Amino acid sequence: MSDNLSYVQISSSVNPSFWNKLSELKLNVYKLDESKHSIWGYHTIINSTSCPITLMEVDSTSFNREFTAHNQYLPFHGWILNTNTIEQFKECDKVELINSEGHKLYQHIINEDVFKDTSLLNRFFILSFADLKKFHYYYWFSFPVPRHVVVEKIDACDLENVFSPEEVETLHSAYKNLDCTQRSYFIVKKESGKMLEICTLAFQLKSITLEDKDNYYFVFHNISNDKNAVGSPFRNYVAFLLYYCDFLQNKIVNFISFNLSRTGSQVTCRKSIVYKLKLPMKTKDFYTSWVGWEKNERDKMGPKLANMKNTLDPSVIAENAVDLNLKLMKWNLLPSIDLDNIKKTKCLLLGAGTLGCSVARTLLGWGVRDITFVDNSTVSFSNPVRQSLFTYQDSVDMKSKSKAAADNLKNIFPGVNSVGHQLTIPMPGHSVGESLLEQTKESVKKLTQLIKDHDAIFLLLDSRESRWLPTLIGNVENKILINAALGFDSYLVMRHGVYSQNDTIQASDHPEGCKVITGNNLACYFCCDVTAPGDSLKGRTLDQQCTVTRPGVSQIAGALAVELLISVLQHKHGVLAPAYYSTAQTVPMQEMTASGDSVLGLVPHSIRGFLSSFEQILPATEKYKNCVACSDLVINEYKEKQMEFLLNVFNSSKHLEDVALLTEMFKDTDFEEVLEFSDEDFSA
Repeated sequence: MSDNLSYVQISSSVNPSFWNKLSELKLNVYKLDESKHSIWGYHTIINSTSCPITLMEVDSTSFNREFTAHNQYLPFHGWILNTNTIEQFKECDKVELINSEGHKLYQHIINEDVFKDTSLLNRFFILSFADLKKFHYYYWFSFPVPRHVVVEKIDACDLENVFSPEEVETLHSAYKNLDCTQRSYFIVKKESGKMLEICTLAFQLKSITLEDKDNYYFVFHNISNDKNAVGSPFRNYVAFLLYYCDFLQNKIVNFISFNLSRTGSQVTCRKSIVYKLKLPMKTKDFYTSWVGWEKNERDKMGPKLANMKNTLDPSVIAENAVDLNLKLMKWNLLPSIDLDNIKKTKCLLLGAGTLGCSVARTLLGWGVRDITFVDNSTVSFSNPVRQSLFTYQDSVDMKSKSKAAADNLKNIFPGVNSVGHQLTIPMPGHSVGESLLEQTKESVKKLTQLIKDHDAIFLLLDSRESRWLPTLIGNVENKILINAALGFDSYLVMRHGVYSQNDTIQASDHPEGCKVITGNNLACYFCCDVTAPGDSLKGRTLDQQCTVTRPGVSQIAGALAVELLISVLQHKHGVLAPAYYSTAQTVPMQEMTASGDSVLGLVPHSIRGFLSSFEQILPATEKYKNCVACSDLVINEYKEKQMEFLLNVFNSSKHLEDVALLTEMFKDTDFEEVLEFSDEDFSA
């Protein structure tokens, strides 16, 4: 008595590394592309009686160009379609999708591709949606097989009932010598009185006739662990055979269900099964109607959900989340932005107060991983409400501002490398006595090393004179210097020019009504002054000693300081980026932006804002040849005399004016004439 051959549906097994790799490709390669992408799956060649489920696995290697696990696994050829929204995932026409995949398989059959690689008959398709913010992955596997392949089982027996032990061993040895592309399906020729022949489909199939069909056994690697059933890809094998051997329709044909099993340390094929099967007649829709969608955990036709959030280290989740927000920019808005350049930039924040906290938080948002704080004070009770990196408990504990800021930055994002240094920056006009001499020298040495070790320096200090030494050292070391200073309702954010003798730096063409200053000719914070910085706190009342500002000013200035840095990093000339300014009353902003040579648009020299009128202007200023901080006069003196020069400046800011030749300039200026009013000034 005969009955229909039973099929076992394959079950998918997804290694977590598969989702990690898909996330990486979605962010960096696929982006919004909804094309189908080729992937690999694999099935072990040795069946296990301890695992009743037939598994086809995918992992991170599934995205490789070539199948890499040849010796222990059989390859499955697959495709993945990752949709951009959950709605698209739900609304996809599942019947159309699987028929489309079935049509691809049929094309491989008629184009004779299967002869070159028989594993093409083992196919799968994944429809997915990756929610990268929640680490939820919705997916649905399908294993396309023709709907109308119904095979009648006439007889079944053990391999050793048909083949001698020597022939069984020959079969196993020949199988091991087959190329991995031919192991899934092949042919055994057995004629009385002749040696057993193991042939590839390409070599033998087309020469088989109806008269000699009984001498042939069509072998398939049975992926089912159930000895009474075969894996569902067997249907594809039957469809392939009937395409090239049409005469086998409604005929009884020999098959070998090839099974490898392990006995101790030995692998054998003795548990293989020999079938006599009656093949079906081909119907009109034999190659056009396909099935194979996998059932979910509830044994229903529907997708599965992989929630990877619970399997990941929270710090890894945070790392991925930070990168996600930035990489989304590259999909449509800024495809050419260099996020790696931003990520690897080491930032030194001189000042961990209101500006320092704002700058640090914005740098985190841009994915900067190395942030160092320098400050000399402790957290006071007035700080936490305006300075976002401090808490009330920091005030109670009187924590060092720099170290508290670094620690709390790590609490916000564990992936940041943040360090705090409690350091007083020596300043012009602040005398250094014998008792402070060694401490001052050590402070200069430490500050110099910190500036050398970082790429971008932010000047976020309370006083003008505290910015002088880092401005000088930063210029000498050719670092990016970003300065931010606050008034009550105004702010100044600017980038300093760099010390360079190269006068050949070219700026891009600029529109009519604009002029340009190259990056090596831009003014620093001190270029607009004709006096050296001194002790600005002496004789000041409390409100004059503190930075009394409207609370929103520091947030605005801190954000603009970081955005200015990022624009510089994305400019093709980097720190030497030129600055444009308008010489006409009206120049369209888009014209100035187009001239900026940065993917983020304009890279101004300075930004001055006024909250009283909610206005903002973008002036640009050339370097002053007698500047007390960045002129060649001062830099050369510093290079020549080092600490001797610095100590002279610390003890008297007038020495700085002498070096910069400002003293000579004052002698040549008649200040009485400048200050004397004429009668015309008071005329009606």
